[in-house]
Amino acid sequence: MNAAFDTTGAERSLLLCDLTQSWSAVGGGVGTYLRAKRAHILANTPHRHLMILPGHADAVEESDGGRAITVWLKSPSVPFSPNYRLLLRNGAVRKALARFMPDVIECQDAYNLPWAAIAHRRDHPGTALVAGYMTDFPNVYVERPLSKALGNAVGRGLGKFCYNYCGKLYRQFDCVYALSEAGGGRLLRSLGVEDVQILPLGVDLADFGPNRRDPELRRQLGLEGDQPLLIYVGRMDIEKRPDIIVEAFRKLPESLGARIVLLGQGPQKEEFEALRDPRIITPGFVTDRATLARYLASADLYVSAMPNETFGVSVIEAQASGLPVVGVDGGAMPERVLPGMGLLGPVADVNAMAANIQTVLAGDHKAMGERGRAYVSGEYSWPHSMEILLGTVIPHALAHAASRPMTAAAVTGSLVGA
Repeated sequence: MNAAFDTTGAERSLLLCDLTQSWSAVGGGVGTYLRAKRAHILANTPHRHLMILPGHADAVEESDGGRAITVWLKSPSVPFSPNYRLLLRNGAVRKALARFMPDVIECQDAYNLPWAAIAHRRDHPGTALVAGYMTDFPNVYVERPLSKALGNAVGRGLGKFCYNYCGKLYRQFDCVYALSEAGGGRLLRSLGVEDVQILPLGVDLADFGPNRRDPELRRQLGLEGDQPLLIYVGRMDIEKRPDIIVEAFRKLPESLGARIVLLGQGPQKEEFEALRDPRIITPGFVTDRATLARYLASADLYVSAMPNETFGVSVIEAQASGLPVVGVDGGAMPERVLPGMGLLGPVADVNAMAANIQTVLAGDHKAMGERGRAYVSGEYSWPHSMEILLGTVIPHALAHAASRPMTAAAVTGSLVGA
């Protein structure tokens, strides 16, 4: 019998825990996923949901009759990314886990926190561990930047070391999911991780759509009539490569009359503002989904230069808003932008991106946007994502955990508890 059900066949109530560094109150792929997950759990299941997150102070919040629990642990801000915090207090994490005793712990990053979950499971081997491969960090944060700084041989060597670390870490989990095959599925299997599931993320079509287009917002941005507006949403740092987007944009002929909105924060934002180019608009973060939806729907083209997307939440939100996409042929982008929905070019090729932008805008870009929206409507809904998570990923993890023998320490602990 599936471990998520009791002996009568009824679905039993579980405490599902998410443990992550990658939390931002104002956006981000992991934050979007966790908010959708909590909403689905509370509305559609008998389960409870616990999140252990970095915050500005230690606190515990409970709502929905105790079904929604958030443990905040005081953590310092990440340099150059003030909306993120660095949770290094594994001892405090383990105390929170021991207090609430979740049935399933899911980790969305690969740094110190998964080891706190693994340590908790040593004492409580019935706990199921799930890991999500949300960021290709050995490439993004190690191999690529260090190859540029120290040479290709050093960068490749350190990248290989980090991939070996990933294999060692994720082989200890009961189930691991990637967000796409190209964005991690094939890689994890090559590292010896056996039970790798594909969990596509989703978009709420009620929140994002062409009907959110706002002529007044376009006027506020200095646009008249059919002047094209490009948009990028995300962090402005080396990982996301918005510098490639800005360079490509500045190669467009002025006669095109295009403007670009860069929504987000990061160390490169000041560099773009220092250009003093009135066509480049940097409003910063938007703090609510309705405003984000208005910006996306009011644009004509979405641009992305990120070569290592594991999924691309911002891309499908743009497609749901009716936008074609110009991006790069790397990571999960080819799975997001199919033929007829935009154009993909070589990674870090400014001239190719500029040419693709002009080609899309000169063509029937509205029809491309309509095809993109139809595609995400059928493939990338949150209910579909949650069906895979709760119907496949978590049952796999629970079944694996149920087959694990109890350690002597765990047996002693259970007898003491009795």
